[in-house]
Amino acid sequence: MRMNFMRTLPLVFAFSAVQWNAQTVSSDSSQISSDRKKPTSNVSAPTYPIFKFGGIFQGRYAVSATKNVDVNGLHHSDESGTDNTFLIKYMRVSMKAQISKRTQVVVLANLADFKSDPKTKVLENAFIKYQLTPDIDLQFGQFRPAFGIEELIPVDIIKSMEWSNQYNAFGKLGWTSFQIGASVGGKTRIGKLPVHYAVSVVNGNGKNQINDNDSGKLFSSRLQFDILKNNALNIGINAGAGKAYEKGVHAFAADISGKIPLSTQLSLNLIAEAKQAINHVLYNTLDAQHLGNISNYQIRAFYFLPDFRYEIKNSNSRNLNAIEFSCRYEVMDENFRLDPNPHTTVMPMVSFEFLKDYGARVQLGMKMDRYRHETPDTSLYDSNLMILQIQTRF
Repeated sequence: MRMNFMRTLPLVFAFSAVQWNAQTVSSDSSQISSDRKKPTSNVSAPTYPIFKFGGIFQGRYAVSATKNVDVNGLHHSDESGTDNTFLIKYMRVSMKAQISKRTQVVVLANLADFKSDPKTKVLENAFIKYQLTPDIDLQFGQFRPAFGIEELIPVDIIKSMEWSNQYNAFGKLGWTSFQIGASVGGKTRIGKLPVHYAVSVVNGNGKNQINDNDSGKLFSSRLQFDILKNNALNIGINAGAGKAYEKGVHAFAADISGKIPLSTQLSLNLIAEAKQAINHVLYNTLDAQHLGNISNYQIRAFYFLPDFRYEIKNSNSRNLNAIEFSCRYEVMDENFRLDPNPHTTVMPMVSFEFLKDYGARVQLGMKMDRYRHETPDTSLYDSNLMILQIQTRF
């Protein structure tokens, strides 16, 4: 391992964040019947459509601290490769249009994807949502199907430097990340226990595809039980089944999350998640002859993410608002039955929040990847990456 500290502090960033709050209306607003007289009110009926705009900028400076491994984790036996870089990870813009009391259209695009071939990129969310009842929503278009706790968290408020390895891997399999399809979700109660549910059906071949790549569809479901109030303890179970490349596939997952107040200013947020599925992408990309049934090709992953958050009370908006420290520990094996090679990631991170709700955030972390079996000149190689990241929401 080698580390040049002069490259880790090449620039002092100055940044600002602007919050743009568009007009909002209550979801229970309704017209007054003409045959009943009511006292006059200064509150007028909303005029549709109502637009709300927002976005996020996220840029970083990354330095590889492992010899002959570039900033993307790829090993170079010829000592080539870029070992430090500035990059823009997200430049997202979003728009939500409330076109009626029950109907809204949502668009989300990541303009940073234009830095490479934008095919199947850039456009992320593009869906219409209809509120059938106060507790049931119908959704159609391109969205993130609910299959795990990470699907419910925006990238700008995740407690780690970036998504887990399993989130990215299951996105390639069609279970997570942005997919095209339809869903129904809402909330109910089992006795006094609040329960959130979602059922989705998607093509399963990613975002912005011109056509589906096969006739199969992926069906997934999620149940989340709010065991304790104020998100003190939530348990989620997920299951999915369908067809991909004329083969039956399935997946399942479980997660637990909660918040433990340690004092008036200090709290501990915990997330743990496990997933397992048939790896049909690996099955169909192997050059060698398939070794038996597709069910032999299985991916399995688990991560644990504790996050300590210290709130700085009575702080001016221009000053430091909170400090967080987290450390994600994750183990994933993309073919654990036939060719096991566990991939372990440890990612400690310290985050400084300068505006409330992560409006402005500076993060410093280290991504440490380890493999049971290293393969030279591939990304299956031990590496260490230092990251300085700047984020603003608007």
